Amino acid sequence: MNKLILTTAVLALMAGAALAESHGSVVRLGTEGAYPPYNFLNDAGEVDGFERELGDELCLRAELTCEWVTNEWDSIIPNLVSGNYDAIIAGMSVTDERKEVIAFSEQYTLPDPSSFLVMNEAADLTTGVIAAQAGTIQAAYVASTGATLLEFATPDESVAAVKNGEADGVLADKSFLAPLAEADAELSLVAQDVMIGGGIGIGLRQSDEELKAKFDAAIISMKDDGSLNALIAKWLPDAGQF
Repeated sequence: MNKLILTTAVLALMAGAALAESHGSVVRLGTEGAYPPYNFLNDAGEVDGFERELGDELCLRAELTCEWVTNEWDSIIPNLVSGNYDAIIAGMSVTDERKEVIAFSEQYTLPDPSSFLVMNEAADLTTGVIAAQAGTIQAAYVASTGATLLEFATPDESVAAVKNGEADGVLADKSFLAPLAEADAELSLVAQDVMIGGGIGIGLRQSDEELKAKFDAAIISMKDDGSLNALIAKWLPDAGQF
């Protein structure tokens, strides 16, 4: 999922204090669990989705024993840096701001288009009120325009703001919004996509160079044999392929 968390001096200090290569025999994968189809919790309460399948396959290829951890989006980078888990696989776009605090693996998706979801196709998306999840590249984009940004902690809350009339539209990844528009006749996607952000990668502590190298090699192997494109086609049918 395409996300933005601003860097701070506190996070930089925490990065320096993090335990390098401290994951031991188990690598903990942190995700939000609330952004389908990238990641979500299924009926059994387990992490599911594109990134669950991807992460499990990467760990298999890298010969790593991995376990999944869920964490709220707004603290997902600080809790990586402080050692609560070892990698972020949560639809996180690679940005220059984030690279000041954490490292990224090889990208495992190309840039995903963002879209506006509205109830009224005549909604004013230029100067109106636009909802977005806090700390995302979409929120940063809206803040740079003439629209009024209304931020929410979760993607579901940002969509609810449109449905209850608080916002004229919501801006998020198209792959997240498209199924919602298909399932609800009151909602529709604006035809023109918004291209912002880069591709998505695994977030890691800057000191974990060995772990980064293992994930990089596994991602490259999946690109080379076509299995990554197969997963993208399964879960993100409108996304570009490698």
